[in-house]
Amino acid sequence: MKGDVRTHSLSSYIYLYTSRNSNGLMDYAPGPNKEEEEEEENKEEEIQHEKIKPYSRKWEKSTMDTVSELHLISKRKDSGARHQCDVKHGVPAVFFSTEGFTGNAFHDFNDVILPLYITSQHFNKRVVFVVSDYHDWWYSKFGDILSVLSDYPPVDFSGDNRTHCFPEAIVGLRIHDELTVDPSLMEGGKSIKDFHDLLDRAYRPRIKGIIEEEEREARRNSKGKHPSPRSSGNKAKREQKWDLIKKPKLAIMSRKGSRAITNEDLLVKMAEQIGFEVEVLRPDRTTELAMIYRVLNSSDVLVGVHGAAMTHLLFLRPSKVFIQVIPLGTEWAAETYFGEPAVKLGLKYIGYKILPRESSLYDEYEKDDPVLNDPNSVHKKGWEFTKKIYLDHQNVRLNLERFRKQLVQAYDYSFAKKNQHDNHQS
Repeated sequence: MKGDVRTHSLSSYIYLYTSRNSNGLMDYAPGPNKEEEEEEENKEEEIQHEKIKPYSRKWEKSTMDTVSELHLISKRKDSGARHQCDVKHGVPAVFFSTEGFTGNAFHDFNDVILPLYITSQHFNKRVVFVVSDYHDWWYSKFGDILSVLSDYPPVDFSGDNRTHCFPEAIVGLRIHDELTVDPSLMEGGKSIKDFHDLLDRAYRPRIKGIIEEEEREARRNSKGKHPSPRSSGNKAKREQKWDLIKKPKLAIMSRKGSRAITNEDLLVKMAEQIGFEVEVLRPDRTTELAMIYRVLNSSDVLVGVHGAAMTHLLFLRPSKVFIQVIPLGTEWAAETYFGEPAVKLGLKYIGYKILPRESSLYDEYEKDDPVLNDPNSVHKKGWEFTKKIYLDHQNVRLNLERFRKQLVQAYDYSFAKKNQHDNHQS
């Protein structure tokens, strides 16, 4: 919508006052005759009236039922009194909803954050985000990202009854594919790698602050302890030597409840024996994203079981390794939602499909049951069966001897990359 755009949140209306007709042509038609004047006094003429729910998953009715509907109304400038501007903005607006499936890591990024980047990045931060179905928790969680997409505070569409006026508005967000930015559809050919760079700009200041806090805490704890110059020099030499032989870092995204790795402690020991420095991440809904970004952006390998938390593969730097453990009955979803996007991001992707014996379902069903041997037949019964059996009621006990091959492959690849990087720098 371009021109004189004005909001009226009480009615969920967004008006565009224009001198053009619905075909985009200048409208020179005469006004109403005397017989129509009385009727038109109380009714402004609508050129066009559209309805939209500004959320990206249009194909899922149950999801869209939770999203508030907005009315886009085009009227002639001279068709009656316009709502007085309470807040006049000199930059465009992008309207979107934070309802739907938000609160789930995959849907937060796939349905809102990535589409918001796709839709608004070409404004170079000269844009105001107007949010319907506004949630404070959502803004708090993703404020770092929004701050590098817009120089302006967001507007709570439903909670702010003032009339906001804009020279232009986009209502709704564009989506390309699962966790994907299609360069052929982007101005300047921007890709998912450019989105990763944006994440880096978003989280670096916070991470820097965290590191400075840790350093201050370390100084407080060491107050009064004065190492000798000789020991300090030896420590510096040891640290320098350690930098030259630094181990590849492996992050394990741990799950509790369904799709957990039940022998995770043994997995950690095996990875350390191979030569990895291992860190286990156990994020929950309250975990600050900058903390997760800090760990994964400094990791060489990410290991995790298929699920929403795998969305954080976006935090890995291109050329790193992503190993996705694929439980029974989840192969298509695992490859579509995370495997393919990982490749587009430039990661080395390894999909590890578990065998029936590695699934907790193996102890619950007969060995010839279709649940174990023919998951596709279960999928045909409907999504509720797939979800109940394979997503909500399955854990994984890795065959460590079999899985070790994937870890060794990832270690060799990562170690070679580190050496190549060090040699290039020297």
